[in-house]
Amino acid sequence: MRNFSFLSFTIFLFLGCSSFKIVPDYVFDSTNKKELYVKSYDETLKLWNVPFEETDVVTNYGIAHVIISGPKTGEPLVLFHGTDASSTMWYPNVKDFSATYRVYAIDFPLEAGKSISNCIKLNNKQTAVFYDAIFKHFQMKNINLLGVSRGGWMVTYLALQPNNKIKKIILLSPAQTFGGVANLGKVLTGINLKMYPSPKSTDKFFNAFSYCPDKINSVFKNQLYLAYKYGNSKPRLLNMMPFSKKELRSIKIPVLILIGDHDIVNSEKIFVKAHKYIPNVETAVLHDAGHFLSIDQSENTNKIVVEFLNKNE
Repeated sequence: MRNFSFLSFTIFLFLGCSSFKIVPDYVFDSTNKKELYVKSYDETLKLWNVPFEETDVVTNYGIAHVIISGPKTGEPLVLFHGTDASSTMWYPNVKDFSATYRVYAIDFPLEAGKSISNCIKLNNKQTAVFYDAIFKHFQMKNINLLGVSRGGWMVTYLALQPNNKIKKIILLSPAQTFGGVANLGKVLTGINLKMYPSPKSTDKFFNAFSYCPDKINSVFKNQLYLAYKYGNSKPRLLNMMPFSKKELRSIKIPVLILIGDHDIVNSEKIFVKAHKYIPNVETAVLHDAGHFLSIDQSENTNKIVVEFLNKNE
């Protein structure tokens, strides 16, 4: 396991974007705040119930922090977390995912986490280049992508890129991918938490986004609270437009979409569009699950995901 280094960011003086700052980064405005957050991140990683390693990958758009687990000979499964949740959010899932797959969990560089962007913002094409550099660094082939919420949108976007090596994609309540918000009032608790971070607004957020908030480990809850208290993530909602019929039709690889029956972001209405336009898609609703279905119903989520990955097409 390798410790995170703030000094590593200085190598981007002549790479990528021309507008940047070196210390500390675009998400945290002081080294002390960053260190407090990273300490909470590392505490959550203690919940990672399989052996893992942390490594940094240099790209033209920043440093990608990657948590790796599973057999070296396993087919790659790349995990894309939800907004500000960081890769540590996969603590209830990684054991099952990494039993046979080589799992790579990547922190998004303009949100709280250990990745660092050298640009104050990244457009979609730049973000795709960022991830492609990581895939090439690890020489990935037959890549499986799994994303939740914002991560699900990004996974879909990457599947649309030409000459990719993606085998299957899995979308857990993907935000903005098919359009609309099921319950805007409850979704706004996320905006409230970002604007007014406090233990109270954090509780309201988890109660809205999770159907089983008591299942969420308090260590991870504290990490997310500190992400909003100390961090200043760069929302990408304006970059995340719903995909067109033509784009969805062009996705020929197998696609799995899961949502919770108490999901405040997506309802079963998205399945109508998915089945109409995506040639090879499977969908399912997890009972007693909210937007945080990967935690609310981790065992069922893990089972369905692994069965989908293992299926020969």
